[in-house]
Amino acid sequence: MIEAAAAVIDAAAILGRPLELRRGPVIKNRFCKSAMSEAWGTDEGAPRPGLDNLYRTWAEGGLGLAVTGNVMVDRGALGEPGNVVVDDERDLELLRAWAEAGQVDGGRIWMQINHPGKQSPKFMSPEPVAPSAVPLAAKLAPLFNPPRALEADEIEALVRAYGRTAAVVQKAGFDGVQIHGAHGYLVNQFLSPHHNQRDDAWGGTAEKRMRFVLEVIAAMRSAVGEDFPIGLKLNSADFQRGGFSEAESMAVVQAVEAAGVDLVEISGGSYEAPAMTGIRAKESTLKREAYFLDYARRVRQLVKLPLVVTGGFRSAAGMAAAVQSGDVDMVGLARPLAVEPDLPDRILQGEDFHSLVRPIRTGLDAIDKRGILELSWYNRQLARMCAGKAPLPGMGAWRSLAGTVFAIGWKGLSRTRA
Repeated sequence: MIEAAAAVIDAAAILGRPLELRRGPVIKNRFCKSAMSEAWGTDEGAPRPGLDNLYRTWAEGGLGLAVTGNVMVDRGALGEPGNVVVDDERDLELLRAWAEAGQVDGGRIWMQINHPGKQSPKFMSPEPVAPSAVPLAAKLAPLFNPPRALEADEIEALVRAYGRTAAVVQKAGFDGVQIHGAHGYLVNQFLSPHHNQRDDAWGGTAEKRMRFVLEVIAAMRSAVGEDFPIGLKLNSADFQRGGFSEAESMAVVQAVEAAGVDLVEISGGSYEAPAMTGIRAKESTLKREAYFLDYARRVRQLVKLPLVVTGGFRSAAGMAAAVQSGDVDMVGLARPLAVEPDLPDRILQGEDFHSLVRPIRTGLDAIDKRGILELSWYNRQLARMCAGKAPLPGMGAWRSLAGTVFAIGWKGLSRTRA
């Protein structure tokens, strides 16, 4: 068991090993910052000054690989206000500054590329698009409009958009790209038999539902050449009846390995079933720390490409045990790095690290159960680092909520992070 192994291994030695991918520069250690939505773009979709501060802070903290918050391929399709959009070269110099900041001290930075599909809030998308005209769950109806099914030529245009964005990202100096294929966004919608009910070349069977992501990979590879890394973030499952299953996910991993993907990050869930938050995780899973490690163990028997598991890691011992087991090659971290950006260096210097991450609660169920509080609390930590300040792990729930509501109002908070 990983819990037992964790007590005897040398975390610094295990997590400090470099990782060589098929393409691109060597990653200096096994720490991967998973994407968190910084929402730090202008109204026009440009990166705001401060993203360089944030990613320099993580690079100076010893991070091996940073994956940016999701960057959109279409200015008319945003997942939330503040999304950065890259659909041409208009912001190339700002993007270059962002890339250079993430490469301080030998760090590597990949941009996560995304399209929200129907997961775009009502006030931003009167008529969002999706593989099929299937609305999100009824409980989300107040926040999201029903989608319109994409036409075949629109799908082909979106595939080209992913390739175009990847080319700009490469030109800006980033070390790689990651396709966001998890958490209910467009790529995940195509993969899901619940959300993709098409009966043409883009749906109807598991193989046809897989076509969109494979075409996106091909478009990106054509745009960036053979030496630039392409990664994929993928759900282990959607945790939704009739949704993308674990067996289908494993088939996708095998297919994308054959298609030339260089790194797969494993997560799970969506707005409809947020497994990635760990809220409903079993006690045994929480003890082991990694939410999706059982899946990684099984898929490791099928593929050789490097794997990252994100969700639940809280201690140096737990992280090192996961890598030592051989089931994963890197540990994906999000919330811990929002409050302790130097945790890689501390672990590599021998500290018996245990994260300060804890549930953020006011004690009022009407607020705590909505999830808005946690999102706003972590966004405020990222905003502090963008402003060149240190995070405040001890920031109280009420202080965070009051500050956010003061800045954008309660209605704005609810709408911003649907």
